[in-house]
Amino acid sequence: MKNTIILICSLFLFSCSSDDIKKPTQVKTIVISGDNTLNGTPKQLTVVIQPNDAVNKEVTWSVSDPAIAAITETGLLTGIKNGTVKVTATAKDGSGVTAEKTYTVSGITEPTIFVESVSIPAATITNGQPLQLTVQVAPANATNKTLTWSTSSQAMATISQEGLLTPKLNGTVVVTATTTDGSGKSTQIEITVSGVTAVYNTAVRSESILIWQRSNGGWGKAVADLNLYNTEQTAQQKATALASKNNTDTTIDNGHVVTELRWLLADYKTTNNPNYLLAAEKAIDWLFLAQYANGGWPQYYPDKSGYRHQITYNDGAIANVMNVMWDIIKGKNNLELVNPKYKDKAVTSFNKGIDIILQTQITYKGKKTVWCAQHDEVTLKPALARAYELPTFSGSESVGIVRVLMLVEQPSADVKQAVKDAVEWFNGAKLFDIATKKITDSSQPSGQDVIVVASPGSVLWARFYDLENNLPLFCGRDGIPKKTLAEIENERRVGYSWYGNWPNGLIGSEYSNWKAKHGL
Repeated sequence: MKNTIILICSLFLFSCSSDDIKKPTQVKTIVISGDNTLNGTPKQLTVVIQPNDAVNKEVTWSVSDPAIAAITETGLLTGIKNGTVKVTATAKDGSGVTAEKTYTVSGITEPTIFVESVSIPAATITNGQPLQLTVQVAPANATNKTLTWSTSSQAMATISQEGLLTPKLNGTVVVTATTTDGSGKSTQIEITVSGVTAVYNTAVRSESILIWQRSNGGWGKAVADLNLYNTEQTAQQKATALASKNNTDTTIDNGHVVTELRWLLADYKTTNNPNYLLAAEKAIDWLFLAQYANGGWPQYYPDKSGYRHQITYNDGAIANVMNVMWDIIKGKNNLELVNPKYKDKAVTSFNKGIDIILQTQITYKGKKTVWCAQHDEVTLKPALARAYELPTFSGSESVGIVRVLMLVEQPSADVKQAVKDAVEWFNGAKLFDIATKKITDSSQPSGQDVIVVASPGSVLWARFYDLENNLPLFCGRDGIPKKTLAEIENERRVGYSWYGNWPNGLIGSEYSNWKAKHGL
């Protein structure tokens, strides 16, 4: 029997085509924005890169004549003397794509003297009070000594552009001072803060969330029902949470991490308690760390035992994370409250996520369709999770994935086609004139049952469709696929969502509006 199960699962695993697994999308064009003039004030250059879903949009900057102008790694162009200079932006993704623009430098009456070094004398805060930081810039006759200041965590401390550091929590914070003259010089200092006695407002929900947050920034499933965070934790729960702080079972399954960090930010907005912001940012750091290089996220991190290592769309896991990245990028839904440094990282993370979504879209009979609830992170093939979660087409999880693709503001041809193909699959996978009904049945172990009944005019979708024939598939804990719900054990019939109307809104007005928005 065991060999039979393995054979069946293997057939499902390899029945989808591998012909269309694509390489990561590379840069095709670069355009340097803005006009081509430069006076005595440094100019921040930016680029427009196509396609929009290129995975790596970073560029390397260079100038043709360093005697005329200098440019930093981030594209800050500074004139040194009057003349013309060619600026080149080169894609970092190995595509070899470049863009060039010639700038006319004028209005410089004296030679520019760049900052050669900048340092901040050692400092600590022991009384919890604001501290004015000083900075040493060399040479003393540098043309532009203006600096920009930032902290590693605005939850720990904020800093003004004059260098006044205001602590909020005890601990350590890294302060960075960066030149604005185009020299690209910067310095950092770690400052230990103590003596902060401020008492902040609290919220029961976030206090409970803080108790259960792991040391790595994520959460496990110790609080399985997220609504239980709304209850003050008992002494025993607090002790259990403390003892499990270093556990590695942190997960994005069942809404974890994403839900906790969103609730923390919502409570931070109403209480101004920096502990909540700090915890939310630790969770975001965990999300960045957990992402695979190819753009996917495992169900658990760092524990990748069993099927936990797979790229997991199940129960909206990756879609939830992608929506967090999108909100960081757009500065909305309270994600505007986090450290601005996250925006660039979120852009990269989101673009990589879009790319892996495109790569894992399943091909069936030469045509793209939808996605499996989980994919192998190496082969990208549909993969087995729990015994009753076989490699299949997902009629549920694929809905959230398509909605993520539809977020892309300037979708490439590949993104547009992926959405179109998925919607066509949803339309072709409709199940007509049936419904599910939960009934009381004392003969069953659970005392109830779920049955399929006739329902003229109804439209449903199955949770799973087999990869060989694209037909509804049902499976119990024995791991053997069945054709009907009635064939699996009662515990799985009543304990899992096998039918639903998940794609209804997506394939209706949402898709129509999306097509109209993009002129399709």
